[in-house]
Amino acid sequence: MTRAALLPAVGAELEITDIDLPDPGPGQVRVKLAAAGVCHSDLSLANGTLRAATPVVLGHEGAGTVVSVGEGVTAVSPGATVVLNWAPACGSCHLCGKGEPWLCENAFAGSVQPYATRAGAPVFPGLSVAAFAEETVVSERALVPLPDGVPLTSAALLGCAVLTGYGAVHHAARVRAGESAVVLGLGGVGLAVLQGLRIAGAGPVIAVDVTPEKEALARSCGATDFLVADELTPKAVRKLTSGQGADHAFECVGRAATIRAAWDSTRRGGRTTVVGVGRKEDTFALNALEVFHFARTLSACVYGNADPARELPLLADHVRAGRLDLDALITDRITLDEIPDAFTRMQSGKGGRSLVVF
Repeated sequence: MTRAALLPAVGAELEITDIDLPDPGPGQVRVKLAAAGVCHSDLSLANGTLRAATPVVLGHEGAGTVVSVGEGVTAVSPGATVVLNWAPACGSCHLCGKGEPWLCENAFAGSVQPYATRAGAPVFPGLSVAAFAEETVVSERALVPLPDGVPLTSAALLGCAVLTGYGAVHHAARVRAGESAVVLGLGGVGLAVLQGLRIAGAGPVIAVDVTPEKEALARSCGATDFLVADELTPKAVRKLTSGQGADHAFECVGRAATIRAAWDSTRRGGRTTVVGVGRKEDTFALNALEVFHFARTLSACVYGNADPARELPLLADHVRAGRLDLDALITDRITLDEIPDAFTRMQSGKGGRSLVVF
């Protein structure tokens, strides 16, 4: 038995309840969670923006200690500290073969396979991980050994927010020193983008959010300027960038209106990178003339466009050197029972990352 935050159905209230975890099977590992971040994608699964088999234990950003391993597991052993990988690449599909494991065609195969039971009924793991639980059972491919020198609790953020935000800057957009940037949306991922831009040497770095109280947090993560979001945001960004617009715009909300604002805030010939995950019915339009005239690049970033196994040692180097501050991203340390309150804060736009500490 293990205690978990269970979503009985899309749109239902979370239930903090006990579930029955089996022993790990072939190729599987049982992990005792130390911490799990509350990500906007968990809220998207809960409200139906993203699809999930239910009942489901949410949570996909976590770190913990290996308790036991199943037959054939060689990557880790009991006692190892690990970061969970919510999109484990299969290594054999077409996109893995092209060197793009973040787009793996089979990454979410585990999310449609029951991994536990409650009262004899099947329970599914959210994004194949189910980190909102004291313990979980995952594929060994869903684990990355935690490098030395990174606190286990804070390391949970490496599994999603930090990898995504840092990768958006350094892999998807390939920001160079001295280039200007604007970041729209300052949740955990947006704040990680700011830190990635600081590491890249970008400047000026303009942070934009609907909540004025986030200014101090944004500046602590590397922003040189702060704007409260409104319909004049693109004009304000141009004013701060010599009338040109930013070399790079990062949209970290997942809404058509914010993507449009990011596009309009980008200079002619610049790049707009969409990091947020939105609804399929939320659309926006570009006219044929502006696409030609502005010559901007509009692209998405999935999981930092990175391979977690290769990226985590690099991120750990930044943490040890003080260039990457994981604790600056955490605004609330909570218990499992407080996850619904964290969802409410997220919907209101308050705070950065809430971290469940077990």
